[in-house]
Parts: sequence; structure tokens; C-alpha cells
Amino acid sequence: MSENLCELYGNQQTLFGRGSLDKLVPLLAARSQPTLLFCGQSFLQGPAYARLKTALNDHILGYEIVSHEASPAEIDGWVTRWRGHVDRVVAIGGGSVLDAAKAFSAMVQHPLPTARYLEKVGDTPVQPVTLPLIAIPTTAGTGSEVTQNAVVTDQHEIKIKASLRHPVFVPQVAILDPDLLKGAPDRVLATCAIDAFTHLFEAYLSSKGNLFTRQLALTGMRQFIQAWPALNREDAAGDQAREAMMMASWLGGVTLSSAGLGVIHGIAGELGAIKPFHHGEVCGRLLFPFLELLADSEQPQQRTLMAELHAQLFSEPTDSPARFLRQWLQQQAILPFWQDGPALSHAGVEWIVARANSKNSLVNYSRAEMQRLIAQAWPLTD
Repeated sequence: MSENLCELYGNQQTLFGRGSLDKLVPLLAARSQPTLLFCGQSFLQGPAYARLKTALNDHILGYEIVSHEASPAEIDGWVTRWRGHVDRVVAIGGGSVLDAAKAFSAMVQHPLPTARYLEKVGDTPVQPVTLPLIAIPTTAGTGSEVTQNAVVTDQHEIKIKASLRHPVFVPQVAILDPDLLKGAPDRVLATCAIDAFTHLFEAYLSSKGNLFTRQLALTGMRQFIQAWPALNREDAAGDQAREAMMMASWLGGVTLSSAGLGVIHGIAGELGAIKPFHHGEVCGRLLFPFLELLADSEQPQQRTLMAELHAQLFSEPTDSPARFLRQWLQQQAILPFWQDGPALSHAGVEWIVARANSKNSLVNYSRAEMQRLIAQAWPLTD
């Protein structure tokens, strides 16, 4: 048997295309059952909700508004409020909204508090039970609508960013409507998109990857390259770009679930346990110095994969695929999100690297190398 046997996780039903949000109400009406909606405030204030509100409310028992990555205590509160009253969940929003809904859908079917089931700190395995969930992303980045994990964050009590994970936690239905990206701020579009790219890129370079996962990742990265410069345009090119990025994000979710991620997410996960930085921006800031590190890599498989990647994505020749990619990403970005930004303390960096890992990377990066990545991504203070 192949050492890198891969498993594919996906939705039972995926609806993709502009205007596909209009399929939501007929889906709910086809099987009437008590349904809870998780969403963000921006959705409730936007044109899509204004258009669907009357018909949607006929099928919704209640709402939960999510404004940040959910903590174990928040999930436990939702479970207490809704257990026994809800049989189905709809999530409309960014990654934090979708992860909160996924966590609730699973934990409402489990008897113990959420923290008991969390990776890294939990002492009890999750069970293969969850409520049916319809996931509708309004950003293109996390791919949470197709992943088997729900990210949970507590920056105050136990200082943890970890997942609840099981294949049955993949949302039953995903509705991917690129028009939901219209009007999003440039920073949201850019930082979510670079998160999608980082998922694809790290899965492509993963030690767990194989032909199957790498071809999926390459397909997603080609869609990303097409979309990255035009995400905020209001013309047909913008519509095509948002459609391509929605596909790239979904494929990022598929490939990360199958092949895993690398040192960038190994650092980002620990940083997210202590700082309320946007996850996509964190990944993007770390990606650029990582590409410099990669440019000097002597690891044979990394060098081969980067050469193949460049040939697939770009027509121009180069002596350094990693540096070419970094320059292209920065030159074509709709917003230089990696400039300025918040600072990290030296003590914070030490806390992060003591817990970070290079899991699934082809190279086992040292603490010193991870410290350099962080120092190049953020200004440091005493």
C-alpha cells in the first residue's frame, strides 16, 4: 500500500455558481424541520438578506450572530440554549461563522463541554454524530464549508486555538455563490484569498501529498492566479475572479483535509491562541518570508515541486520559482496587507515557537527558523 494513501472529504451536495444562494429556501422548504441560522452582522445588513428575509424567516427558528472565532464557552452557551429545539443548522458567513456552526452542530449532539473534545487539550474523542448543516461562505478563504474540522479559539482562559475534527463534521450541503463576495472590503477579499492560497500551497508541498492531492492543489492555485489581481473589480472580469476564488477556496479545504498543512499554519495556529489577528493576514504575512526560506532550500523534493509549480502557473522563465511567486503575489495584490500592522513581543514569539510545529512539511524547521519567519512578518517589541 502507498505510504501516502489519501482520503478525500467532501460535501454530500455542493451547489456552485452565481445566484446559487436562491436555492437555499427551496432546500429548506423541501424538508421542514426546526432550523437555526448562524450568520455575521454584515450578512444581515446586506442586500442578499434583504432579498431573502421574508421567505427565509418562514423556515428559521432563531438566529445566532457570530463576530469572531468562537470560544468553548460560547459554543457551550449555544448548546444550552438550543439543545432539543433544533434539528438542522444553516451557516452564512465567513470562516468564523461556519466554524461556529459546525462546532455547535456537533457539540449539541455530545454530552460533555466543548473543551473536553478539543484537539491538543481534550481528553475525550468526538463521536460521529452531528446535525445536518448547510454551509454558505460569504468569503473565499478558509474552505470551512468542506473541511472536517471546526476551529475553536480561547485567547483568555486556556489560550488555545484547536479543532473539533471528524469526517462527519463536513457540512452536508455547501452553497458557493460568488456574488456573496461582491462589495466586501479589499482587506477582507485579499486576506481571505491569501489564506486559500496558503492552504493550497502548503497542501501541495505536504509530505503527506501525492499525485491526487497535488493535482487538486494545482487546479486551485491556477484559479487563484487568475483571480488574485481582479477580486475587487465591478465588471465581468471581477465576476469571473470571484467565481475562480470561490473555487480555489473550496479546493483549499479539500486539499488541506486530505494532505494537511505545514509550518505556516503550524505557527499561525499558535499565534491565534494569543492574538486576535485575522487568520488570513497571519498566513499571508508568514507566506512571504517562507517563500524566501524556500528559495534557498536544498531539499530535493521541495526544489522539484517548486519548479513544477512555476511551470504550471506562469509562462515566464525563472531561476527562483519561490522568489518569482513572492514578487508576483505582492505586485498583483489589490491591497498591500502585509505592510505596517500590529507588533509582537519577543516573549510572545517565544511562546509561539515553543508550541508551533512543522507538521507535514518536507523539512523539519527549527525554532530559530520559525523565529526568523515571525520576525520578518511582524515588527517586534520588548
